[in-house]
Amino acid sequence: MRSILIRTLFVSLALSFASGAYPGWDPRKPDPEIGIAAHTEEAHMAINAFLREDPSMKVFLEKAYGFVIFPSIGKGGLGIGGAYGKGEVYEQSEFLGTAKLKQVTIGFQLGGQKYSEIIFFKNKKALDDFVDGNFEFSAQASAVAVTAGASADAAYDNDVAVFTMTLGGLMYEASIGGQKFSFKAK
Repeated sequence: MRSILIRTLFVSLALSFASGAYPGWDPRKPDPEIGIAAHTEEAHMAINAFLREDPSMKVFLEKAYGFVIFPSIGKGGLGIGGAYGKGEVYEQSEFLGTAKLKQVTIGFQLGGQKYSEIIFFKNKKALDDFVDGNFEFSAQASAVAVTAGASADAAYDNDVAVFTMTLGGLMYEASIGGQKFSFKAK
């Protein structure tokens, strides 16, 4: 009996790992929930996490000219801080390439945090500025922390809308000012 139970458990675990973290996900097919074919499973899961937290964000995904999703950004600081993350850039739901986010901050800050960030571009010019490397958040820039319904009142600022979602950790300081980005075409 014990042997059968162990075998059943082993087979169940093997099948769950074989199916991947998001069973049935095919990166070549648009997901009906998000309407795009995400390039990687990590981006796919991050977009769905944003939508689960705030379903009204789907309007931004449907109407934005383009967007960049950073599934996981690590941030930490003690007086001097920094953040780094890799993301994916989309133009009208088509994968354009990858992006990197870097940030260095000085000032009162303490702790470490992991979060996701999505930046929506209202028009082609805003996306082109990002892709061409002419895009940087000013010190006054702010992001909307995603909670249920948060995006309903959100608006574009200089043709850009930014949303963040904390994944873990605790950090006293939550600005996006000073973020710098790089882009690499597919």
